[in-house]
Amino acid sequence: METKEELLAELSVIGKWEKSQSGLWFWERLGRLPFKLLDKITPQFIHNKVGSLLEEIGSYIQTGGSYLIKKETLFKRIEKELGKPINEVADIEKIPLTAMQKISEELTEQRKKFATIQGASTGIGGIFTLAIDIPALLAISLKTLQEIAIIHGFDPSDQSERVFIVKCLQFSSADIVGKRAILNELSSYGQKESRSGEMVSQLQGWREVVYTYRDQFGWKKLFQMVPVAGMIFGAFTNRSMINDLAETGMMLYRKRRILERLGSSGDGSTAS
Repeated sequence: METKEELLAELSVIGKWEKSQSGLWFWERLGRLPFKLLDKITPQFIHNKVGSLLEEIGSYIQTGGSYLIKKETLFKRIEKELGKPINEVADIEKIPLTAMQKISEELTEQRKKFATIQGASTGIGGIFTLAIDIPALLAISLKTLQEIAIIHGFDPSDQSERVFIVKCLQFSSADIVGKRAILNELSSYGQKESRSGEMVSQLQGWREVVYTYRDQFGWKKLFQMVPVAGMIFGAFTNRSMINDLAETGMMLYRKRRILERLGSSGDGSTAS
């Protein structure tokens, strides 16, 4: 287990990352412009596909739906790294932060490769294949965040954890104002006593997740009008989105684990 000084040092790193997110505002805004310009000429079936994601995310929050992953497979991966049996998520809570980081990064690389291939294959068909690309990328995103959650000792089978996962999804695609609001909202997750059903009611405007998520395909829509460019840019965009999402998940889950460890050692007041 890490010392108090080591935990505070890790928390400082995460704090710097949170502040660095303010520098993304211009590029996020720029990336949304094409969608606004091309929205009117986008085929209706693509709009319908995006709209259906609203219900899918709602179902995921309530029950987990078809997006919940098999924890046992991940347990085996963690067992291989640690050399000791893992039977439930609670067994992972006390593993070293370095191990959590290493496993998260390795699995993230796998997800990024998969997303790259998926983006390239759907990009071949141009703008119309977005009907396949959008839900597929959502599935990869949720799977990646669930894996990161489990690696840090949090169980996505719990509804409050699924709310947190959707908030991570929202954070990764929000502008700077949205990022700050989400960070403030999620600060209570650093304390076990506040992890309750109340967080579900705090998920105000979760539909914005999908609308913002949709906007991120703006540049892809523009370039997918030319099939070859769509293949190249589809691969790049998918990989970039999963990379940003995984970074968000690792930072925010790492912060929660650090705050809980500081709290359990009687130093919770140092968390901010």
